Amino acid sequence: MVEGQVEPSMAASSSPPSVDAPAPAATSGRSPQLLLRPRREPFEHGLLPIPKLIFSDGTQTLAALADKLLHRSISSPHRADAPALTDALQISLDHARLTLDTLASVLPFEPDPDGAADVHDIVLFLYIQSYKRLVPRPHKDSAAIADVWPSTSAFDGYLSALSPLQLVRSNSRRFMPSQADEEAHQLSYLQKHMANIITLLAEPAEGEGDEYLVLTMERFEHLGFLLHFSEGISLTQAAPFFANSDPDMPAVPVSAAQVHDWVVQNIVVSLEHNAEKVLAKDNNMQNAADLDVPMTDSCSSHTRVQSSLPPGTSVPANSTHVTSVTFVEGISKASVVKQPCDIKGPSLKVLNCHDSVIYILAPLSYATIYGCSDATIVLGAIGKAVKVEHCERVQVIAAAKRICIANCRECLFCLGVNQQPLIVGDNHKLQVAPFNTYYSQLEDHLAQVGVDSSINRWDEPLVLGMVDPHDSLSHPAGVSDVQAESATCIDPDQFTNFLIPNWFGADSPQSTKYNPFSLPEIYRASQKKKHSNLTDVQEAIRDVQLDENRKRELASALHLLGTFASYIVSKLIEPTKMFVRWR
Repeated sequence: MVEGQVEPSMAASSSPPSVDAPAPAATSGRSPQLLLRPRREPFEHGLLPIPKLIFSDGTQTLAALADKLLHRSISSPHRADAPALTDALQISLDHARLTLDTLASVLPFEPDPDGAADVHDIVLFLYIQSYKRLVPRPHKDSAAIADVWPSTSAFDGYLSALSPLQLVRSNSRRFMPSQADEEAHQLSYLQKHMANIITLLAEPAEGEGDEYLVLTMERFEHLGFLLHFSEGISLTQAAPFFANSDPDMPAVPVSAAQVHDWVVQNIVVSLEHNAEKVLAKDNNMQNAADLDVPMTDSCSSHTRVQSSLPPGTSVPANSTHVTSVTFVEGISKASVVKQPCDIKGPSLKVLNCHDSVIYILAPLSYATIYGCSDATIVLGAIGKAVKVEHCERVQVIAAAKRICIANCRECLFCLGVNQQPLIVGDNHKLQVAPFNTYYSQLEDHLAQVGVDSSINRWDEPLVLGMVDPHDSLSHPAGVSDVQAESATCIDPDQFTNFLIPNWFGADSPQSTKYNPFSLPEIYRASQKKKHSNLTDVQEAIRDVQLDENRKRELASALHLLGTFASYIVSKLIEPTKMFVRWR
């Protein structure tokens, strides 16, 4: 869908005499501040580079698609499964399943296990496939970053016209846009397209003909897929036309034009708030605690423009924004450990880390790894989605529901994943391997986020196009149909376990004591052979007469040979002395 093609504003539609227009977002010094936010998950983890999912005719095709899916004879009304989507969109069954799996991973609620989805959620998901991401921004200290991230690579100059990574790693040193910039960009997109989005959810009013559209409360709630309020208030609670509805009685449908006006007014309030923050930041007027915070905490310190809650609606005490994000950013030549007590919210981003080891030993919903090089990154348990972008020579060890890999080079992915790894963009020399580690709380964390360790599809990568239609970069004509380079399975002789030091203290009877993901037989046999060889080496070392200092020196040297050497180290010195910084 072309972003510029938007249906005429519904503000011109006639309003029925029976429904009062909602009050605009009010300015009140006494009202709790309420800011409308985009749900970041559909925009960050829900975009697929499949051309047949992107439409160019406004609401025309999607409205017809919704009508077709709604009138299918299926057991669950208003729901569609992969075969229905295959027929309606004329896509392969694999792409239909991928579409529904991706949608399920970004819904604001736990999806049903039947593999189907609500038709209205599908339509909104397909609509936002027209979204274009912000161009990566120049880093404020490009010279310093150049010292950390090497300016040359074995691949530099190869397919440079096609490679987003080359553009990211050019002399301008571009990096992921800030949270505030991305949020403003997403809000602006939704503001521009809200008339179309509401039209897709609306239906003709009874007895009024097709010219007058209304939204039921049930249809209105689907907007929660794209938007929510900053204080944990649902759209239905905040909307004045549904806030006081009797739960035992069906709410009266509301004019689509009124809904549109109310949503857009609240988006404008949030955009003005964001603009004030940016201006204040540029003028060095913000408090240190309010500088570029996740959208989490940005709602309590500004009071000039506010939205009023309907009477009877209260802001939860000590409420936290449900899309809080933890950042691990700019780490160089160091090791970082994040445990559950260090994590704020359900999402985490590892950005621009180099020559480091990052341990994320906590249950999360979403994780993003962006712009890292020469690093090892361990993700303990990710229940929704992992995305890895623009990385070089990185080893990612992840237990997750699903993972998407885009524009990476010379990386190794040791995976425990319930769905096929998705590979898109300009990738080179990627390898995949079975999950190869554990820590004492891993099984508990997997259970918390719903990752099934009995299912591991690490060796079934699904490869899509080399060019991402959602980026804002220009690409040569004719390359959009070129398939991305796939990943190869690591040779069993090169596969090793990765040892995580025990930072959690004493083990309990319920502690994880082994890798919960079963290894394929060929890898298990290779491990057994290596273990036997290491036992021989261990016995030989024990026979050597060395003092304690010499043993530590030998242990340090063996540690550099690989993670299996850590097994020997653990037998030579106490566990608390085992971990040696490798850089």
